[in-house]
Amino acid sequence: MFQLVQRRRWYFLGSGIFVLLGFAIMIFSTVATDANAPFRFSIDFEGGTIYELDFENTITETEIRDIFRTFGEDNIIVQQVGASDDTEWSVRSGFLEADQNGQLLDALDEAAGLNRDNSQFDSVSPTIGSEVTRAALLAIGTASLMVVIFINYSFRRIPNSLRYGVCALVAMGHDVMVMLVTMSVAGVLLGWELDALFFTSVLTVVGFSVQDSIVVFDRIRENVPKYLGEPYETIVNRSLLETVQRSLATSINTFFIIIAILLFGGPTVKQFIAILFVGLVSGTYSSIFIAVPLLVAWEKGEIPFIQGRSAAPTRTARA
Repeated sequence: MFQLVQRRRWYFLGSGIFVLLGFAIMIFSTVATDANAPFRFSIDFEGGTIYELDFENTITETEIRDIFRTFGEDNIIVQQVGASDDTEWSVRSGFLEADQNGQLLDALDEAAGLNRDNSQFDSVSPTIGSEVTRAALLAIGTASLMVVIFINYSFRRIPNSLRYGVCALVAMGHDVMVMLVTMSVAGVLLGWELDALFFTSVLTVVGFSVQDSIVVFDRIRENVPKYLGEPYETIVNRSLLETVQRSLATSINTFFIIIAILLFGGPTVKQFIAILFVGLVSGTYSSIFIAVPLLVAWEKGEIPFIQGRSAAPTRTARA
């Protein structure tokens, strides 16, 4: 039998190194970029306004900044879009009230002839941004808690059922960390901003990761009474080998669809799809190489400050 779970220390070491590198990357992003945070947050969380401006005449970045500065907006992000004739610009600024926003558009119109039919803006107040942040964090926390409760209830008939939920939760945390690190790197290199769709992808990956873990956990539950007398580590390894093909087949089919959307989908969804793809790859990995091996390490007392059970599952089942 192929020894998969027995190599768990290497899996833990690799994931531990990745997590440490991830923290280092996020610290670098906080210190070395103008975001002053591990990520570039979109207006969904910070509040503000994004202007997509189309002018009839050419206008320079300096002129745009000067106009915004007259309305108290000194720290704005200005990017040229479309053709290289200096007529299409994207500007992100702070939140302006409706009357100020109207005056700003009038000033831009006077400067270079603003084409209002092709221009648009999207505003989010700072209050709404903070509410979105709280709601997103609450959603992730609630989902994590419900996962632990659900797994603990589903596996209540076997010894130490809480461990299964905790191990699944640790695997979920690993996946979320991978997505956060990816987002931080993409923010530095590509200017990606963390928006509400990011948390949508996180919740999707949480469900995917838990589903994969439960498939293996359920096979362990079936095999414990079937192979009485075998060490718990051997039973878990057998269960993992019996289900890994199914998990990989399901994941690969999902990857094909996501890659197709990533290659041929519109630019507005590419960031969401890319982060989702990274999370699903991590979810497949963590279900096999984190959640299940962690269960064995816990049983054998290999986790620092956490005592495992010295009794074999066979004696527990007979009791």
